[in-house]
Amino acid sequence: MRNFYHLVLAFLGSLIYGAPSKKITVVGVTGTKGKSLTLQILDSILESAGRKTALLSSVWMKTGEHLENNPFSNTMPGRGLIQKFLKKAVLAGCEIALVEVTSEGVVQNRHRFIDWDAAIFLNIHPEHIETHGGFENYREAKLRFFRDLRHSAKPRKYFVINSDDENRAYFTAAAGGVPGGEIRFFRRKEAEPLVRKIKEKKPDWLTASFVLEDVAAAAETAEVLGVDAEKIIEGLNNFRGLRGRLDFIQKKPFAVVVDYAHTPDSLRAVYVALRRQVPKVKGHKLICVLGSAGGGRDKWKRPELGRIAGDYCDKVILTGEDPYDENPEEIMKAIEAGIPAAKAKNVSKISDRREALRAAVRNAKRGDLVVSTGMGSQEWFYGPRGAKIPWDERKIIEEILKNKR
Repeated sequence: MRNFYHLVLAFLGSLIYGAPSKKITVVGVTGTKGKSLTLQILDSILESAGRKTALLSSVWMKTGEHLENNPFSNTMPGRGLIQKFLKKAVLAGCEIALVEVTSEGVVQNRHRFIDWDAAIFLNIHPEHIETHGGFENYREAKLRFFRDLRHSAKPRKYFVINSDDENRAYFTAAAGGVPGGEIRFFRRKEAEPLVRKIKEKKPDWLTASFVLEDVAAAAETAEVLGVDAEKIIEGLNNFRGLRGRLDFIQKKPFAVVVDYAHTPDSLRAVYVALRRQVPKVKGHKLICVLGSAGGGRDKWKRPELGRIAGDYCDKVILTGEDPYDENPEEIMKAIEAGIPAAKAKNVSKISDRREALRAAVRNAKRGDLVVSTGMGSQEWFYGPRGAKIPWDERKIIEEILKNKR
């Protein structure tokens, strides 16, 4: 019944705002990780090709030249707000709208009554499995986005699929038989020659190799949208990274990085990338500020996050991270349970996240690297009884660094 309610709202939103998706090219991206970065890279490529774009991601809301932080607490907002965004994009003269598509948004029918032109599948890993009632249901929600493109009135519909992902066959099958549908594949290794042509010496946003997946997805989609190879390279050269994603605040005398990683796979990928910059043979330390996003959900991953931190970090500071109504101490204990006993002496618990960040910076020495994960560019810290605390992890760390000097 609840999902029908959202379906009605999606229909009314399209009706009220005049079905704006019929007047603009709409691209949706789904996947466990990399959605925001992929769209931001694609946006840079399209702008370099002279295409006027709109963007709705967990980080930004953009229509043409107007750019602002996403004002919604939801990556894929309901109550007709996506339709309102598309209407605003049309009125601004945008040609292409880029939208993040979440599994929970699909379950609530927020993707319906939008005439999509293209759907991108990046990857899928265990996440929100408690909310969805299992991994298969989580995957099914993402597959449903692909299947529902058959409702789109657009004459051509493109499905851009990561052929490296072990679930690719499910998405290929879901895209099959869609009237006017065309399936395109991309692979991480296809991004390597593109990256070699970037003029700037290895920009910060390319610190981790997993970003190549996002580059490949953006490049393939740009090609589908008619952008030539030269403009794709130009767009990559113009891209300066995404706030809160492998975001280097400083590099000397010790480095400080903020990243949104909040799943085991993404956390491991970030630690692997940063570990290369902090070789143990030189005696430098990787100091990790770690929580577990979302009190009351995805409890299965907490010990796994701890195990990964134990494998890669020299010092781990466990802290609060959107605990909602759950006791932060219990969350930290669950993460700590996954850290090998031999590493216990390198672990401390500070539930106040601001104090945890301050302790990490205070303990850092020349050549060390401090990384805080989980919050990224998130603007709110969610506490008990619906509390929403304004939050800017980058700004908080910058203030701590300033006071340290």
